[in-house]
Amino acid sequence: MESIGHFINGTRVPGGSGRTAEVFNPATGEVQAQVALASRDEVDDAIARAAAAQPAWGATNPQKRARVMMAFVGLLNRDMDRLAEALSREHGKTIPDAKGDIQRGLEVVEFCIGAPHLLKGEFTDSAGPGIDMYSMRQPLGVVAGITPFNFPAMIPMWQFAPALACGNAFVLKPSERDPSVPMMLAELLVEAGLPKGVLQVVNGDKEAVDALLDNPTVQAVGFVGSTPIAQYIYERATANGKRAQCFGGAKNHMIVMPDADLDQAADALIGAGYGAAGERCMAISVAVPVGEETADRLVEKLIPRIEKLKVAPYTAGNDVDYGPVITAAAKQNIERLVQSGLDAGAELAVDGRGFSLQGYENGFFVGPHLFDRVTKDMEIYKKEIFGPVLSTVRAQSYEEALGLAMDHEYGNGTAIFTRDGDAARDFANRINIGMVGINVPIPVPLAYHTFGGWKRSGFGDLNQHGPDSFRFYTRTKTVTARWPSGIKEGGEFSIPVME
Repeated sequence: MESIGHFINGTRVPGGSGRTAEVFNPATGEVQAQVALASRDEVDDAIARAAAAQPAWGATNPQKRARVMMAFVGLLNRDMDRLAEALSREHGKTIPDAKGDIQRGLEVVEFCIGAPHLLKGEFTDSAGPGIDMYSMRQPLGVVAGITPFNFPAMIPMWQFAPALACGNAFVLKPSERDPSVPMMLAELLVEAGLPKGVLQVVNGDKEAVDALLDNPTVQAVGFVGSTPIAQYIYERATANGKRAQCFGGAKNHMIVMPDADLDQAADALIGAGYGAAGERCMAISVAVPVGEETADRLVEKLIPRIEKLKVAPYTAGNDVDYGPVITAAAKQNIERLVQSGLDAGAELAVDGRGFSLQGYENGFFVGPHLFDRVTKDMEIYKKEIFGPVLSTVRAQSYEEALGLAMDHEYGNGTAIFTRDGDAARDFANRINIGMVGINVPIPVPLAYHTFGGWKRSGFGDLNQHGPDSFRFYTRTKTVTARWPSGIKEGGEFSIPVME
């Protein structure tokens, strides 16, 4: 059986704590690897080695750092198939979805190739008599990322690509449930020219997380996961004087107006609600049709689409709609929440209970579910299910629909489907949610904009990727300078080039 350790100073090393966790094949339920769980001492050692490597990297010309990012993009494209297969094997995603996971991370790396421009400071000539004033963006030093199982390629790249481009060293603690791809990404970065030690990968559990949060060398921490853990990490990190950007759970509503193209809306809900088995923080888990007629027609269109979904392992072909959830515990939690919905009186319009796939009876597969007539007092409405379960909450007016999304504790993403520009504009302006789609069901911004939720979906002042990431991973230093007059003799007659 494969043993997965850590990635320290440019190479894989075995774990030394004696503690391990099982890595499952979600499609079969079989253990396929053991991953080491780092001790506090191992984490501290990785941080110390990163701190030793960072000054030279931080002093490297930003253009040279950008060239490492450029070479990394080429290697990601070269190894796309290999990375996707490893991702699907441990997570359970379909191959096309796994490639999308990698591609969205790759696009952030592409954005970071522009680091020389993004790191430019500001300059004021003659701020006073013979005085110039300018600012510089400088790296923080050693920073860390704690990333989730559901995007084992994308979210690590969202964090370490801008951090490295800014000149920081980075210590990554990926999910112990699917650790292979982050290790592979670290190897590719070294192949791309990243100096050894600048990126460290330590696999682990809460002990490793707390070690990162408590170590005074670590200057900033990024996290994506559940809201309780996001709040815990934010509070502990900031109490220790660190910057923190921590993103948590979601309950994303999609408002469907009476004038919407209902076929388009139904197709959008299928992909947004059931893609990746619903294990996305930007999944649409609540459909809010406005008016009884709209609701009846929408549910009528959803049912046959949902019943036709192909649920199977990634090896069954590229026409698979979604695969298993990540663990047996995740499956059990989804099934418990489905039962709570029934107990509360919601109508189960599509019943995915008891789903079983021949030859994969021990896999963590969950059939697709559609609830209708869900109310906001139900547990299935309040909680993030993180599974292939779509709830329909019927609203009698636009204002009621808007209020549902605004009143929910989560504020990650939302969408409205309508042909009315006035309604769309009003919705975008008034909604208290960080990412908004207009006739777009999963409004994940592209790499050159920022990603982040509001309310209990996000803790911290700055978002992920885009310009915010370069602000998060740098400090601004402002210099006021005055020079005595004089003449410098001599000159050079050849064009200067970067050494």
